[in-house]
Amino acid sequence: MESETFAFSADINQLLSLIINTFYSNKEVFLRELISNASDALDKIRYQSLTDNTVLDQERNLEIRISFDKENKRLIIQDTGIGMTKDDLIKNLGTIAKSGTKAFIESMTAGADVSMIGQFGVGFYSAYLVADRVEVISKHNSDSQYKWVSTAGGSFVVSLDDSIKLNRGTAIILHLKDDMHNYLEEMEIKKLIKKHNQFIDFPIYLQTIKTRSVEDTVETVETVDTEETEETEETDDNVKVEDVEETKTESQKKMKTETYDEWEYVNQEKPIWTRNPKDITQEQYASFYKAISNDYEDHLDVTHFSVEGQLEFKGILYIPQKAPFDMFDGGIKKPNNIKLYVRRVFITDNCEDLVPEYLRFVKGVIDSEDLPLNISRETLQQNKIMKVIKKNIMKKCLDLFNSISEDNDKYTKFYDQFGKNIKLGVHEDSVNRDKLASFLRYESSKSGSVLTSFDEYISGMKEGQKGIYYITGESKKSIMNSPFLEKLRKRDIEVLYMTEPLDEYVSQQLKEYSGQKFICITKENLQLDDSSEKETFEETKKSYEKVCTYIKSVLGDDVEKVIVSNRLDSYPCVLVTGEYGWTANMQRIMKAQALSSRDHGMGMMMGKKTMEINPYNNIIKRIKEKLDGENTESKTLNDLIHLLHDVTLQSSGFTLDDPSSFSNRILKLINIGLGVDDEQEDVVENVIEEQVDNEESMEQVD
Repeated sequence: MESETFAFSADINQLLSLIINTFYSNKEVFLRELISNASDALDKIRYQSLTDNTVLDQERNLEIRISFDKENKRLIIQDTGIGMTKDDLIKNLGTIAKSGTKAFIESMTAGADVSMIGQFGVGFYSAYLVADRVEVISKHNSDSQYKWVSTAGGSFVVSLDDSIKLNRGTAIILHLKDDMHNYLEEMEIKKLIKKHNQFIDFPIYLQTIKTRSVEDTVETVETVDTEETEETEETDDNVKVEDVEETKTESQKKMKTETYDEWEYVNQEKPIWTRNPKDITQEQYASFYKAISNDYEDHLDVTHFSVEGQLEFKGILYIPQKAPFDMFDGGIKKPNNIKLYVRRVFITDNCEDLVPEYLRFVKGVIDSEDLPLNISRETLQQNKIMKVIKKNIMKKCLDLFNSISEDNDKYTKFYDQFGKNIKLGVHEDSVNRDKLASFLRYESSKSGSVLTSFDEYISGMKEGQKGIYYITGESKKSIMNSPFLEKLRKRDIEVLYMTEPLDEYVSQQLKEYSGQKFICITKENLQLDDSSEKETFEETKKSYEKVCTYIKSVLGDDVEKVIVSNRLDSYPCVLVTGEYGWTANMQRIMKAQALSSRDHGMGMMMGKKTMEINPYNNIIKRIKEKLDGENTESKTLNDLIHLLHDVTLQSSGFTLDDPSSFSNRILKLINIGLGVDDEQEDVVENVIEEQVDNEESMEQVD
């Protein structure tokens, strides 16, 4: 047949080079692009049929078929869409007139962000990622059937064609490269369809090879030897029966296996997010959740929504029953679980800008009608539309959390699995911090094992209470009998127990909630309403100034200052941290960090400790009596003050810097209690002091 050869424009040559060598990091996307283009062609003919139904006379079925020619190493993608005329083939596939390639090249040259691939129409050329020769056979209602052929070598050929019969539409034949023959396997193609094009509007049929058993009827001839013994009868004649050879024919039925081709409907799962939520059952939601998440359990809750206006997109978001076991393992950033589609074509399931990191446990689908993409559809451009989508997803997630919180049993399950995520959100997300804080739950000095929200705490506050009191610690057991709780418990004031490491970061970010200030009871400047006892307390403070001065002189740099406290009831003393520094629990956490450095910034945040003494405790009273006596320089008293400091360190949540000295002081008390001679102990103590002196001198030399 008569054929014509055309040269690619220089821009197209440049484009082919860019696509083959640069744009696509994953070659499998060629199938996504070609199926997406086929879907666009089907959309166009369907749109025309709305006003002129005769355009479907040649072919009523709107579908895509993918087949193989393994002998010739060819992959064929065929659709019954609008098709292309001869001029369309030349203009759309070979020049810059229709494709928008020139605009794309100009954008690239100028260094600007490129826009959606459909805008430029260059997705077709991704075929050359896997093929060294491409044939496009197309039939438009208004023209004959033509074939476009090119090896991307600078030219293409267009000719009339009758090699295959098309009623209407386009068939793209890919002559695969030698290292791309894996795309001739039906399982590989099926996997890619389910990944990228599972939810397009039109059916995709894949050529599959099936086997079946059939009857194989064969006639056989069987010879039977029949042997009878001689038989003598009492008759007139003796008859001798001899061996007789008998032959009979029988039809034996055998089974054999044969192969045959069958078209398999691949994308039968329909996108339920495009349907009205009122028409979808919980069983259908559960089935779809398991299909997109590979989770064997049902979801905990779901929200199905549609956003309309200047920006249109639909979505379904699920909350799983359980958190992934590796959600926070090793600090490795995990991909999110929301799949992004554009017009039901899969784009990515790892878009970092779709949801914040702390919501990566949320699973679902977002489908946008007009989301701009970059040239390869592999990454999203930074644009206002993405920000709007993210803002709406956040709103839907918060609404879903609020809905779950109305059911106590369901919310208990949710918070047990995802409470850390909420706390991480409070720490990181300043925009939604107040809303996220409303979902926090803590045990308290009054609630026992029942979790309390901030709203419930505020509703039960005492009249005149100055704020929301809380204490942080390693565990509930370690803080529920803390000396810091004595006075507050006596006054029937509720205190929240914050026992997770993340709670330290939460408390640093949350300064107030609903107008109520957060107050850490382990920090200095704790103000309790003591107006009735204020005058008496001031007199007591003056009488214990000598005690405070002496204890400070004994402890030296171990404490910044010693003051009389009004926060204690029976315990002799506590150690508190600065109002704006780290708590004892936070210091413990930071010291445990593998890569922490105490020399860079930690010292300032740890700050100095303040010892607050209880003037009504018998131990403190006895120390005062000894200091008021004649002998104010007592080694035993000094040792007791050091021991009291070490005990208080632990009861206040700190860790001992010198456990050996603490142990020696305890052993000394045991010796005194048992009446053991302490000479040996003094020798051991002198040896230890000599070792310490030697170490200090070596450090000075260094």
